[in-house]
Amino acid sequence: MAARDRGPLLTAAVVVIRPLLMVLTRREWHGAQHLSEHGFVLAANHISHTDPLVLAHFVNDAGIPPRFLAKAGVLAVPGLGRLLRATGQIPVYRDSADAVLALGEAVAAVERGECVIIYPEGTLTRDPQLWPMVGKTGAVRIAIATGCAVIPVAQWGAQQILRPYARVPRLLPRATIKISAGPPVDLDDLRRQPLTTAVLREGTARIMAAITAQLRPLRGPQPMSGRAAG
Repeated sequence: MAARDRGPLLTAAVVVIRPLLMVLTRREWHGAQHLSEHGFVLAANHISHTDPLVLAHFVNDAGIPPRFLAKAGVLAVPGLGRLLRATGQIPVYRDSADAVLALGEAVAAVERGECVIIYPEGTLTRDPQLWPMVGKTGAVRIAIATGCAVIPVAQWGAQQILRPYARVPRLLPRATIKISAGPPVDLDDLRRQPLTTAVLREGTARIMAAITAQLRPLRGPQPMSGRAAG
């Protein structure tokens, strides 16, 4: 897959951060062939404040600039927000009365051929065993609005660097970062139906089930008892 233009600031970030990740982590990556050469949504589980870095590493090494859907409040932070916007990260305004308009920048990015990365849970998982929670509907809304693919991605290992809601990272011993991308989630039948709450919930359930299916082999035999509410 040919590398796409990252822009100067994202290129600079890659030059600085990628060598650090190569030194500080081991990598077991699978399924990069499923990442599309056209605009698509990448939907992933969220287990650590460090996992955007390792997920961006995975996507970048597939030749695709990562564009994360981020809370608008984060992009409003002085300095940090300007940097994130300059590297192409996308705000989502969750308090908007119109959810489609709230995701308007993400829709536009997909239509430009970008990879938009979404954590459907909307926050770090609160499941005690770090399984994915019930998802929110943004990924399905973008997929239906654009007709794009939704690629389910599971990641495991970033929590060894920084546990959810912890503040102090643990850099040694080196964490093994496992990432697995699967084939697109089948949403074709839902695209032909009116955009109802039931359709959005069904599509979101399929996405979360696909992410969980990718995650199981990465974690081993530990069972999942149920899906926590988001």
